[in-house]
Amino acid sequence: MVTSFVYPPPPSILLNCMSVVGLAALAKIGWSEVTGNHLKYSKFGVSSSPQPQKQRFGSISSRNGMLWLYTPAFLAAAASFFVLPCDDLRFLLLKSALALHFFKRVFEVLFIHKYSGGMAVDSAFVISSSYFSSTAFMLYSQDLTLGLTEPSFDMKFAGILMFVVGIVGNLYHHILLAKLRKEDGKKEYKIPKGGLFDIIICPHYLFEILVFWSFFMISQTIYSFSFAMGTMLYLIGRSYATRSWYLSKFDDFPKHIKALVPFVF
Repeated sequence: MVTSFVYPPPPSILLNCMSVVGLAALAKIGWSEVTGNHLKYSKFGVSSSPQPQKQRFGSISSRNGMLWLYTPAFLAAAASFFVLPCDDLRFLLLKSALALHFFKRVFEVLFIHKYSGGMAVDSAFVISSSYFSSTAFMLYSQDLTLGLTEPSFDMKFAGILMFVVGIVGNLYHHILLAKLRKEDGKKEYKIPKGGLFDIIICPHYLFEILVFWSFFMISQTIYSFSFAMGTMLYLIGRSYATRSWYLSKFDDFPKHIKALVPFVF
């Protein structure tokens, strides 16, 4: 039954181990978000006050930190067109989706978002390493499927549709978030409005989850399933922490607004 939806496990101990380790690590980090031990970026980043909390490995500006998060993964995806040349449609779609997703993230950092404060270096390293390694392993895992019989239930075209919905929805809500910042870049958080922000506080996370599940649907490998599941578990925890943050900062925060799933969670 399972092999109707995914390729068989790859002949790689490394990939099989990383499928388990990566999922467990992301689930643990997601639970840490729920319990108050946050990765230090965005609302939970290093304060821009005159005496910010000292970080063990130091901090960098939020803009530089965000570039560090996404650029290595984008370069890995872009390089795959040359390092792993292939005419296989599924492989080409996966390369294109990964490259486009991380290009969009870099573009947002450079031209859409306004930043203040900083990001802890250790948090930046963890997230950047996760994105880079997952991109490389997804591509490697796909390369190992070449020549194998495809799963009987082909999800790649549905995956492309989900990818388009996810990346457009994510970009739209990031633009709404960027509009909340003043032109001078002064750090002043407000309750987001518009789009799905009227019913959930993290619609950008919801659409990002769709993007990562679309990677699985395009590739249909065990590793891509593992990383999509892990990313979803992490963002569930992060969205819960984000809603709790808004509740603590704004007395007028609407209680009907959920964290991630409209009307449910």
